[in-house]
Order: sequence, then C-alpha cells, then structure tokens
Amino acid sequence: MSFELACCLLFTAAVLFYVFYLPGKLYLGPEKTRASYLRERKDAVYENLRDLNFEYKAGKIPEADYQSMKTSLQDEAATLLAEIARLEGKLASAPGKPRP
Repeated sequence: MSFELACCLLFTAAVLFYVFYLPGKLYLGPEKTRASYLRERKDAVYENLRDLNFEYKAGKIPEADYQSMKTSLQDEAATLLAEIARLEGKLASAPGKPRP
C-alpha cells in the first residue's frame, strides 16, 4: 500500500513540476513596436477588404451592406496608413535611430 502511495505522490510531483516549471529565460519573440503593430493591422484590414469584395461578388452580401462595410474598412486603412507615415516620418527625422 505504501509503495503505491509513494508512486502516486512521485507521479503527482513530477506532473506538477512539468506543468509549472519555468526555465530561467523565456523567449517571448521580437519586441513589438507601434509601427509593426500598425503594419500588421493594415495587412488584416486589406485582407478583410479582399474577403468582403469576394463575398459581395459571390452574392452573399447586399449592396448597401457591402458599401457600408467597404467604406468603414477603407477609412480604417486610411487612418492606419496616415499613422504609419507619421511614425516613419518621426523615425526618419530622428538621427541615429534605426527604423523598425
């Protein structure tokens, strides 16, 4: 009986160690900048516009809804592009700083 209990406790300890152990250094990926976030968002908006256009041409979306969603996505894309241009303009004018 005690051997089985010891095996269960050892197994439980091993599982808990495996689940909760954190190594000394974690790789969290590259650091995100505001400009990189905006570029990713811009790509997502462009993809949404392509999908919207496809759905409209397939007849799945009415004209009024299509125009409304298209205008909304285009406005968002324009806002993102303006902010990206503003950030890149600041970076270009700052000497010695690398562009992200």
